[in-house]
Amino acid sequence: MLEPAFQADVVVVGAGVAGLAAAHRLTSAGVTTTVLEAAPCPGGRMATEKVDGFRLDRIGHLLFTSYPELGLTPGLDALALRPFEPGVLVHADGSRRLAGVPSPRAGGGRGVGAREVGARGGSARGALYAVRALASAPRPPRTGTAPLGGPLDQARLGAALARLAGTPVPRLLSRPELPAGRSLVTRGLPARTVDGFLRPLLAALLGDPELTTSSRCADLALRAYAAGRMCLPEGGAEAVPELLARALPPGTVHTGVRVTSVSTTSVATAEHGEFRCRAVLLATDARAAAELLPGLRVPDFHPVTVVHHATDEPPATGASLLLDADRGGPVAHTAVISAVDPTRAPAGRALVSSTVLGAAPPDLDTTVRTHLARLYGTSTARWETLAVHHSPDAVPAMRPPHDLRRPVRLMAGLYVCGDHRSTSTLQGALHSAHRAARAVLTDLGASGSLHLADPAPRARAA
Repeated sequence: MLEPAFQADVVVVGAGVAGLAAAHRLTSAGVTTTVLEAAPCPGGRMATEKVDGFRLDRIGHLLFTSYPELGLTPGLDALALRPFEPGVLVHADGSRRLAGVPSPRAGGGRGVGAREVGARGGSARGALYAVRALASAPRPPRTGTAPLGGPLDQARLGAALARLAGTPVPRLLSRPELPAGRSLVTRGLPARTVDGFLRPLLAALLGDPELTTSSRCADLALRAYAAGRMCLPEGGAEAVPELLARALPPGTVHTGVRVTSVSTTSVATAEHGEFRCRAVLLATDARAAAELLPGLRVPDFHPVTVVHHATDEPPATGASLLLDADRGGPVAHTAVISAVDPTRAPAGRALVSSTVLGAAPPDLDTTVRTHLARLYGTSTARWETLAVHHSPDAVPAMRPPHDLRRPVRLMAGLYVCGDHRSTSTLQGALHSAHRAARAVLTDLGASGSLHLADPAPRARAA
């Protein structure tokens, strides 16, 4: 049992990645911090379910080694990242083809401190890893005609990605802001490349099947793709909050504590009375934050459904993300996740995870199986359905005009952070935590205890 009136400099409400990252920065600066979480365990939406030896993410989080905050966030230096094969597989007109392989000169970057681990074991570093993987990786089978055009179109796409990777973020953010779908026609690429690659890729990265997201947010997502490697956290999405929680002083995080109201100097809870403090940082999702602070804007959300299947005979697509450019069914993207991260499935079995964006069809399992059979070119009748996770508030919408730096300081003593204050990504959640912790420390007069300069422009804007 906690004391009825616990004293702390700062109370953080919510133990998702934003709240945990902010708490780490505060405690590192010598500020006593208490984190309160209503759920039985930390993590928020970055949760992983264990079923029969499989590790199943509730939301299919796609990370990039080029996320600056992976290197700037204390506690994530031990995070192991399992990379997908360079590029993606695109299914269009009944065929599959590898597309969108960024030039090694375009990036190969990574979050400083995060360890990039090869899908077959071992470790590698930066661009050298990307070059070797590109040269030696077995290519998935290709059938039919090329859905993205010929070599010239592929070269133009590669050059466009390379230019994007090298474009400074301030220049990206100075471009006119449109819905992402409308902005694609201004990129000077053939329609078959836009429709066959950019649209399905952006839908996967943004969780937005209709591409209503701000074109500036879309540019940041494409830049992350072009400048780094798409990857998964080893062991499941929960590895990120687990590392952050483990790095905090013992007794910092309290789970199963429901917060009923907040002020600038106290937090009231249903189970343990009042927590008195000098400042309160709300690090919940946008809807929960608005319940505690009426008047706080709640964005719309993109729902996401993830369907996990087990099979003894995995499709021969390797560690690649497979997109459906035809939109011939509910699945937006799918992958043999255990080929990317072998720790997510028991020996001798494979895990296939598929993401449905938007409203899920009524007969979900049958419809998804039928669609996957076409995408992978194999029967799915004997695949075992392990779990279906539907998250109606999975991704905060970022429609134009979208403020990439929504205020984290509401007033002296009251602050808010989370992906709804920046971009709807892990990078956005971590960076909003960075900004909020900096604001708290400045107001508490603890600025001398922590380096408070703004991070590099690319981290600031993302």
